[in-house]
Amino acid sequence: MYLKLPPPLLMIIAFGCMYLLAQHWPLWGFSFWGQQAVALVLCLLGALLGLSGVLSFSRVRTTVNPHKPKNASSLVTSGIYQYSRNPMYLGLVLFLTAAWFYLGALSPAVMIIIFVSYMNHFQIEPEEEALKLKFGEAFSDYCQQVRRWC
Repeated sequence: MYLKLPPPLLMIIAFGCMYLLAQHWPLWGFSFWGQQAVALVLCLLGALLGLSGVLSFSRVRTTVNPHKPKNASSLVTSGIYQYSRNPMYLGLVLFLTAAWFYLGALSPAVMIIIFVSYMNHFQIEPEEEALKLKFGEAFSDYCQQVRRWC
């Protein structure tokens, strides 16, 4: 079972829910010096991680389409993929974390947890099953060496 909506769209939906939570049920608002700078740095890190993942895939000319992992022509284990099996998804989580800091309320953080759980179950696990079928022991070895998220 693969994800039907693109992960960036899911991130936007999660952000919308975060905004609504911050507006209507803020639960322990917070504010500190440099809060907007922290949000900006997290956004930039998220963008760098995501772009690094896309560039690593394009270098070996394999698909970045998360809906069709069976179409992968190469197992990418270099570049940013030496440190994270899912840098593009991690970049999206960093965007949501930046939004959480920017919104300055505790309640929106629940959407980060929901997003990660949803992505693990409906995207990453099926994606990894397809990659294991396609790349066999090489993918299993890679999973033993590199963590899923960071």
